[in-house]
Amino acid sequence: MVKKEKYDLLIRQIDALIEGETDTIAVMANIAAAIHQMMGFWWTGFYRVAGNELVLGPFQGPVACMHIAYGKGVCGTAWQQAQTLVVPDVEQFPGHIACSSQSRSEIVVPVFNSRGEVAAVLDIDSEHLSAFDDTDRESLEQIVGRLQPIF
Repeated sequence: MVKKEKYDLLIRQIDALIEGETDTIAVMANIAAAIHQMMGFWWTGFYRVAGNELVLGPFQGPVACMHIAYGKGVCGTAWQQAQTLVVPDVEQFPGHIACSSQSRSEIVVPVFNSRGEVAAVLDIDSEHLSAFDDTDRESLEQIVGRLQPIF
């Protein structure tokens, strides 16, 4: 199955999983698990906005950084810029926070609340360089858009 077909199936699965659910943690947990299982990424999870930092939320994969400051690293920068960041080589990203030396590329997608503010970010890491492209960006933006009504 090609990547786009996997994402199309994943989106249908996520829609079924979260239909009618209003608990943000439960929804984030199942979204992270579904993405991780279907796509086989190295680390898949959420960081929630809590004051002036991001705090680790539901995730799949090895242990992770628990707090990330606004504007710091890929996650904090995606939050600050309120836009998806695709990083082909994390070693080339200024100020990259190395939670693990095994992470080689990363995509971070902001999750907006009903007021249009960033409420969380979806962070996905790969142990391979240049693992993420426009298909990932577009599909993951569609997926996190499903969280907006419950934030």
